[in-house]
Amino acid sequence: MRPLATPLTRQQTVGKRLVISRNPTYMTIMPKRTTPDHARLDRVVAETRRLSAEREATYRERALKLFPWICGRCGREFAGARLRELTVHHKDHNHDNNPPDGSNWELLCLYCHDNEHMRLLEEQARPGNRDNHSSTATHNPFADLQALLKKK
Repeated sequence: MRPLATPLTRQQTVGKRLVISRNPTYMTIMPKRTTPDHARLDRVVAETRRLSAEREATYRERALKLFPWICGRCGREFAGARLRELTVHHKDHNHDNNPPDGSNWELLCLYCHDNEHMRLLEEQARPGNRDNHSSTATHNPFADLQALLKKK
């Protein structure tokens, strides 16, 4: 700021008295009025619209439009600034499987989402679980049923 020849004052009414302040923080100089750069404004608006369209194309934005903003496990509701705590969980754990109807998604809060992935990791780490697949049952309870029915 350039120095002023005379200090600016700020007038303020307090109760029924008029108070004049010579505080330098109130001494502001308004910038010159300029004409807006329409080409720049058009570029900014176009970029904003493009980013908005890209954001709406993501599976998170699509899931937030499809489902209520409630955690699918604990039932907590989310809105406003807390909406960022709501995550999209892929039921089959394949992040490339994003059907338009959202059948592979569920909205989970951060805590339930972490819990779901920890359950999967613990299941895969179990000693009886070979090749990271769940073990299949080998016992057939009805193996001798045919023989038992023939005896009668």
